[in-house]
Amino acid sequence: MTEPAKLDPKLLEILVCPVTKGPLEYDREKQELISRKAKLAYPIRDGIPIMLQEEARKLED
Repeated sequence: MTEPAKLDPKLLEILVCPVTKGPLEYDREKQELISRKAKLAYPIRDGIPIMLQEEARKLED
């Protein structure tokens, strides 16, 4: 099994949630960027964050 891709820390510093403009957390295992405030998880595909609300997964409470 291949190792999950790493996200450039500098990219993570400048990315914000498009809904709340708040900070994101990187989940390396799931390859997602998590917005706790918006309760959304944005996918990372082939090392590229997909920052579209319609592509995001809703987080459970």
